[in-house]
Amino acid sequence: MQPDYLEALGHGIYAIDTGFQRPRFDAAYVMVENGRAAFIDTGTNHAVPRLLAALDQLGLSPSSVDWVIPTHVHLDHAGGVGLLMQSLPQAMVLVHPRGLRHMIDPTALFKGALAVYGAEEMQRSYGELQPVPPERAQASFDEQTISLAGRPLLLIDTPGHARHHHCIWDARSRGCFTGDTFGLSFREFDTPQGAWLMPTSTPVQFDPQALRASVQRLMGFDPRAMYLTHFGRIGFEQQDLPRLAELLLAQVDEMEALGLSLQQAPDRHAQLKAGLRALYLRRLHQHGCQLPPDQQAVLLDMDIELNAQGLAVWLDKASAA
Repeated sequence: MQPDYLEALGHGIYAIDTGFQRPRFDAAYVMVENGRAAFIDTGTNHAVPRLLAALDQLGLSPSSVDWVIPTHVHLDHAGGVGLLMQSLPQAMVLVHPRGLRHMIDPTALFKGALAVYGAEEMQRSYGELQPVPPERAQASFDEQTISLAGRPLLLIDTPGHARHHHCIWDARSRGCFTGDTFGLSFREFDTPQGAWLMPTSTPVQFDPQALRASVQRLMGFDPRAMYLTHFGRIGFEQQDLPRLAELLLAQVDEMEALGLSLQQAPDRHAQLKAGLRALYLRRLHQHGCQLPPDQQAVLLDMDIELNAQGLAVWLDKASAA
């Protein structure tokens, strides 16, 4: 019997709950084709035992992994890459060109996260970042196609959440591994209407105009599934993804407008958080979410904090331009 953190999604794709923060919050994916495998996102160092155990559950050895592909280098997506690679003798890391240096030398990445989270949280949630040997990492390029045992995977440059972000299109499943580009969709907020999702403007490279373009580009593939890091597969009925893309883009517009309206506010951070909380709770009410509002807020609190920080960085950059 498969462990509860491993979920089969069809087409040789499995979601692995990395255990980060809370259950069903952070996913890594393993794709299996003709006895070969690829990891897409890894979670943190603490997820590595689960990723290796998932291989064993699927009857695969560590030497069967050809690719490790972080969607971007934020630590909940790529913090475990270096440590995982130590157990995968045949694998190559494929990372966005803007993120390559951070996989080879994660010092700056660690310091940047340390400034956001603090030393205690960094140790608790992420651990010490491990470098990837330079000869085992390569940069992707837009519209690059790689092969997993003959199965083509297309790399798509998708800035907006971060400039070092690419997504992976899998024609077999008509699905896209979206990292954070297609937002966050927590299963606690599912209703009879389906999934709900929200944008993520995590610091420090949020760009609403670029994000809108990236979402529209992904939808141009006419996908049937989006494989989100936070959390899982969305898109089951034909109209699910167009509905969710419309919802996502509408909230990007609302977040941008909120930020601009508070650009000069003396207590800007507190007002951004309050405005974002009100926006998301209103949208969840429209979605028919039956959880009490205070419970909704608890589930959203970390992302509200990070989204407010990211909006502030974007506003300050716009003012300085």
